[in-house]
Amino acid sequence: MRRIASYQLGKTTILYYKNPNGGCEWIIVPTEKKTVINLPERIKFDSLVQAKLMGDDFPKGFVTGSTMRNSATVQGLSYETQNIQKLGNGQVEICTTLKDIHGNSYEHILKGQSDGDVFETYVRFLNTTNQKQTLEMLSTFSLSNLSPFNTRNKVGNILITRYQSKWSFEGRKEQRPIEEYQLEPSWKPSGVGLEKIGQIGSMPVRNYFPTAAITDVAENVTWGVRLAHPGSWQAEFYRLDEDLCFSGGIADRDYGDWSKTLKPGESYQTPSAFITVCIGSEEECGNQFNNYFSDLVTQYGHESEESMSVMFNEFCTTWGKPSEESVTAAIPILQQHDIDYYIIDCGWYADAVKGWEKNMGDWIPNPQQFPNGVRPVIEHIQASGMLPGIWFEIETVGRDAIAFSLVDHLLKKDGIPITTGDRRFWNMNDPWVISYLSERVIDFLKETKVGYLKIDYNDNFGVGFDGEDSFGEENRKQLEGTQRFFEKIRKELPDLIIENCSSGGHRLEPSLMMRTDLSSFSDAHESLCIPIIGANMHELIPPRQNLMWAVLRKEDSLKRIYYSLTANFLGRLCLSGDITELSKYQWEAVDEGIAFYRRVSSIIKSGYSRRFGKRVLSYRDPEGSQAVIRYAKDGSEALLVLHGFKKAEKVIVSIEGDYEIIDCYGSPIGIEKINGGYECCFTEDFQGTAFYLQSK
Repeated sequence: MRRIASYQLGKTTILYYKNPNGGCEWIIVPTEKKTVINLPERIKFDSLVQAKLMGDDFPKGFVTGSTMRNSATVQGLSYETQNIQKLGNGQVEICTTLKDIHGNSYEHILKGQSDGDVFETYVRFLNTTNQKQTLEMLSTFSLSNLSPFNTRNKVGNILITRYQSKWSFEGRKEQRPIEEYQLEPSWKPSGVGLEKIGQIGSMPVRNYFPTAAITDVAENVTWGVRLAHPGSWQAEFYRLDEDLCFSGGIADRDYGDWSKTLKPGESYQTPSAFITVCIGSEEECGNQFNNYFSDLVTQYGHESEESMSVMFNEFCTTWGKPSEESVTAAIPILQQHDIDYYIIDCGWYADAVKGWEKNMGDWIPNPQQFPNGVRPVIEHIQASGMLPGIWFEIETVGRDAIAFSLVDHLLKKDGIPITTGDRRFWNMNDPWVISYLSERVIDFLKETKVGYLKIDYNDNFGVGFDGEDSFGEENRKQLEGTQRFFEKIRKELPDLIIENCSSGGHRLEPSLMMRTDLSSFSDAHESLCIPIIGANMHELIPPRQNLMWAVLRKEDSLKRIYYSLTANFLGRLCLSGDITELSKYQWEAVDEGIAFYRRVSSIIKSGYSRRFGKRVLSYRDPEGSQAVIRYAKDGSEALLVLHGFKKAEKVIVSIEGDYEIIDCYGSPIGIEKINGGYECCFTEDFQGTAFYLQSK
C-alpha cells in the first residue's frame, strides 16, 4: 500500500494508505510503536468506509444475510482527496473523500484535539449523481490491519473484549482470543470468519454495551471503540486472511431493517463513534475514554455537580408511592445529615390504587398523595437546604393515562399503536407531541422550580415503525427527536441537573450521556452484586456520572451499611430506603461514610482506575473478592475500595508508586503492605471497606 499521509495527535499516530485497488485504509497506533509497524499479509484489501448501496452486489465468502462488509459498493470505492483543518481550541479535523463507481461521495471525518488521545469519527454520504440512491448499510467506523505489528498473527495473541449487559447485571466483561470466535483463516481463505453483536430497538445497552476493544498481547497495544447511538446498532469482527477488521454503526438492512433513500444533492451522516489506542490493556482504553467524556460534562458548569453532591432518592423508600406526607416526614431526618439533593421518584402522578407503572403521560399530580399539589412540597425541600428533583418518563405513555388513547400522536407499526405490556410511545418528531411535552414537562419544571430531573425510559419499541423511511431509519429519527427534546430542556432550563436512566443502565451510551449530567448505573437496588456492577462501570462510563444506590434498611447491620456505602465510592453516592427508621448508631455509620466520600470525591471525579481480583461468575450469588484502586489525575492521592463476597479470598493490589494509608471507612479487614502493593484479607463474607491513600 502507498502511504497518503501521517498525522500525530497527542501520543497517537494516524496513517492513511491508498491500497492497490484504489481505495483507502488507515492505521491508528501509539506513536512509540510506529517504527515496528509490520502489516499483515493479505489476499484482499479493506476500506476506511464500509457501505452497501441497493442494487450493488453482495459480498462473497458465504456471508450474505450476515454481513454487508466489502460489498461491490466498497470494492468500487476510490480515494479522491484529503484535507486537514484546524477548528480552534486545539481541535483538528481530517476529511478523507472517496468516490464510488456511481459517482457518489463518501467523506470520512476524524476529529480530535491536537494533544488528545480520543478521536471522534463518522461518515457523510453525498448523492452527487442525478438519480436516487438507497443505502442499505453505512458504517460509522472501520478499522483494519489489526494487528499492524505482525505479517502473520500469532495464535492466541489477539484478544477481543466486549461487555455483556442485561437488566440489573450490567457490564460483565467477556474477553477471548479471536480463535475462539473462529476468526482465523481456514486452510484456503474462502470463507469469512464473522462475529457480530448489537441490539435492535431503543435500549442501546441491551445484550451488549456499544463498545469493544482489541488487544495485541505481545505488543501490549489495545484499540478501543465506543459507538454513540441511542438506537439499533451493530459491530462486526471480520477476518478472511491475516487481516482482522472491525467495523460498526447503525444496524444495517439485514440486521436492523435500515435503509435510506436520498435524492440527488441530499446527504446522510452516520452517528459518531469514538476511537482510542493505548499502550496497555482494555482497562487503559476505558480510562482514556472516561477522562475524555468526564471533561465534556464540565461544559454545563453545575457547581453542585463539580462538588460531587450526595443525593437521596426516595424510590426504595416508598416504592413508587411518594406523597406530601412521606416527603414531610423525611425532610427533618435528612436535614440532620449531609445530603444535597432530594429526588421524588416515580408515582407522584399515579393513581393511589393502581400504582405508578400505567399512569405516565398525563403528568397530573395525584391529589390523594399530593392534596396541595407538588409545588409546596418542592418549596419545602428547597427551604430545607436541599435541591429538589423529580422523575419523568417523557417518551412513553401508560395504559391508564388519557394519553394512551391519543393514537394519532403515538408510534404505530402496520397501522397499529406499538404496545409493550402497558406502554405506548410518543412520536418524538410530531410537533403536537413536542408542544404537549413542553407544556406538561418543561413548563411544570419551570413553575415548580425543580432543580433536578430524572429522565427514565422503561421499555423498547423494537426495530421501528411506520413512516416515510425504513423501519430502521424511523427508529433513528425517533431517537434523534428524543435527543432534540433533551437539548430543548437544557436550553430552556440551563441550571437544571439531568439524570439519564433507562430501567437502570439500558442507556449508558455516549450520545445520551453527553447530554446529561449523570446516569443511573443499574436497577440492582439492594443486590449483593452492586459493587461488581459499579466496578464494571469503571471501564465503560466516567465514575463521576456513575449514579449508584445505597439502600439502607432498619434491620441492616453495620457490616451491611459499610458494604452498601463503600460500593457507592465506585461512583456517585445516592441514599434510599428506611431513612426515617434508622437508629442513631446506623446513622453514625452513614454519616461517617458520607464524610469519607466527601474526602475522596475529587479522586472519583477525575483520575484513572485499576481493578484486581478473580472474575466473579455469579452476580446473583457472588463468591470471591475484588479491589478497585483509583488514582487522582496527578497521582498525589488514591482511593482503594475492597469488597469480599461469599467465600471471600485474599486479594493482592499492585500500587503504582509509594503511598501511605491516611484514612479508612468500613468493615475491619486485614491489610498488609508488601513489595509493590498491599495484601488484603477479609475476616468475614460480604465485607466492604475503603482506604484513602496519599503519595509519600
